[in-house]
Amino acid sequence: MSKYIPPFEINNKMLDYISSIMEKIGKLSNFSNLDKMPILRRNNRIKSIHSSLAIEANSLSLNEVKDVINGNIVLGPQEEIQEVKNAFKAYEKIKEFNPYNLEDLKKAHKILTYLTLDDAGSFRKGDEGVFDGDKCIFMAPQAKNVNNLMDNLFNFLKENKNNINPLILSSIFHYEFVFIHPFSDGNGRTARLWQNVILSNYKSIFEYFPIETYIKKYQEEYYKTIDSCNKNGNSNLFIEFILKIIDETLDEALKSSDVIIKDNNYVYKLLSVMEYNFPLSANQIMAKLGLKSKETFREHYLNPAIKNGLVKLTIPDKPTSKNQMYYKS
Repeated sequence: MSKYIPPFEINNKMLDYISSIMEKIGKLSNFSNLDKMPILRRNNRIKSIHSSLAIEANSLSLNEVKDVINGNIVLGPQEEIQEVKNAFKAYEKIKEFNPYNLEDLKKAHKILTYLTLDDAGSFRKGDEGVFDGDKCIFMAPQAKNVNNLMDNLFNFLKENKNNINPLILSSIFHYEFVFIHPFSDGNGRTARLWQNVILSNYKSIFEYFPIETYIKKYQEEYYKTIDSCNKNGNSNLFIEFILKIIDETLDEALKSSDVIIKDNNYVYKLLSVMEYNFPLSANQIMAKLGLKSKETFREHYLNPAIKNGLVKLTIPDKPTSKNQMYYKS
């Protein structure tokens, strides 16, 4: 077995993030009805897929991604549409993948790049670099070293899965994988997916609240942090960055889930009939919910959702406007 140890050092900042994350995981785990919310998981998964692909310059909007996944006709670049189909299929298999099996990772990459990459599921045969115009800003390890480096990385994962907190272990994997750059394309997508595989294997809560949306939110910092780690020769800053992202993801999840539980699933029912960035009138939403009383609708459904930032107004400056519409944010 390899004794490969990637350069990193667990520090107090990381431990503070872990403490905060574990507290939030504990609270979220108490929400026993999460497993009865397939729409919540599906909607968050769609947002994650959109974010992860958008990081890689896929131009499809969130609604277009949702339409592709729902089997609706979408006019757009066929390769980008195929990327969405591939990503959804890969994310649906998260629980089937063994996070510590290299062959499973190759299978995941093959699914992610099906019909878009000739060598899908196989390590690259040529050398790869990251360029800013004509200037090479990062040169990945030589192709002849990829097999050995990936074997070392997965041996490290297997040897330390019970010794290093998976929150840190998955972050180390994410950075090391991106550094090795083992495939000719699709490395970023695969790294983000596989971190979710590791995290979901650790705590099933991560199936509902994956982190890609917040990585997209801090995309510039994401790349700058990777570059800094490349220059520093260790993954410390990247581990801290990902832990911050996870902490923020769960913080928002906790706020959303808290209001869903407190309002006896009224808000969840409301969100389940609405779509992201697709405005509906109050009457349209009530019809979807089968409600007749506007007072009941506003008191138990709409107002709590607006208060907690889950639903937004199209005319926020005039909340009582007769032309007011609402959309899921």
